[in-house]
Amino acid sequence: MSLEKAIARLKYTPKKLEPGHVWLAGAGPGDPGLLTLDVLSALSQADALVHDALVSPEIVDIASQAEKFFVGKRGGRLSIPQGDINALLVKLAREGRKVVRLKGGHPFVFGRGAEEALVLTRENIPWRVLSGITSALGGLASAGIPATVRGVNGAIILATGFAAASDDRPDWTALARTGQPIIIYMGLTHMADTVADLIA
Repeated sequence: MSLEKAIARLKYTPKKLEPGHVWLAGAGPGDPGLLTLDVLSALSQADALVHDALVSPEIVDIASQAEKFFVGKRGGRLSIPQGDINALLVKLAREGRKVVRLKGGHPFVFGRGAEEALVLTRENIPWRVLSGITSALGGLASAGIPATVRGVNGAIILATGFAAASDDRPDWTALARTGQPIIIYMGLTHMADTVADLIA
């Protein structure tokens, strides 16, 4: 059976991306095979695509009809401030554009999607979130490592290793005390401190 026929058997009816709306979409960890049908549909409808550095070029290219706005952030490099990204989303929506804000992973897992959603809500701009596979789970699966194993762990902890302020840093002592696996996002910058805290 072809992929097209298999999708047709789902009786999947995509929602329509309306002018003036913003969809916050997760591209997953990079493999186009891990996109959801909702995100694929959104990319096919967008006329404005605001995307991160962590989104693969193959996925960006799906939205061939859309004007592209690169707003990527990379640790240790000059980045576009989040306030400017928020303002861009509002501006594009007010212009009547069909906006997809595409992020690596999942928009609401260390992706600042919540901040963008709050701004859109305050500005009375309709928005929707489209889930993506978060990099922690996608990365583990691609390496053949289960996130949970019965009899081994009853939880997993997702934590950021890069906090905006020092008082936002996770309580590594409390997390280590749980004995559960800790998956650390954006951990390179403060890795030495994090490791020391966990060992302590």
